[in-house]
Amino acid sequence: MSDDATGEFDELRNRAAEAIAGDDVQSLYVGLVHENGAKEYYFGNTVDEEELGQVAAVQLGMMMRVLSTQSATTPEDLADIAVEQAASIDIHPE
Repeated sequence: MSDDATGEFDELRNRAAEAIAGDDVQSLYVGLVHENGAKEYYFGNTVDEEELGQVAAVQLGMMMRVLSTQSATTPEDLADIAVEQAASIDIHPE
């Protein structure tokens, strides 16, 4: 990673950490992929079960938009890849 990309990444990580600490956050998901391939995630929310599906869909939609905008992959292709990954990854919250 170039020094510019590293600086941008560090800036984004700091902004995200500040945003997560906000009092008005009702749902959050943080997924980490480490250099060695290890994966971990953190998910929590204050919404009820009825709202959870909608909130999760909003979070997935946000992630799909960002990833498709920053890559040469369509949202549909990303969805297909994500379904395959979800089926093959055994992820447990830490």
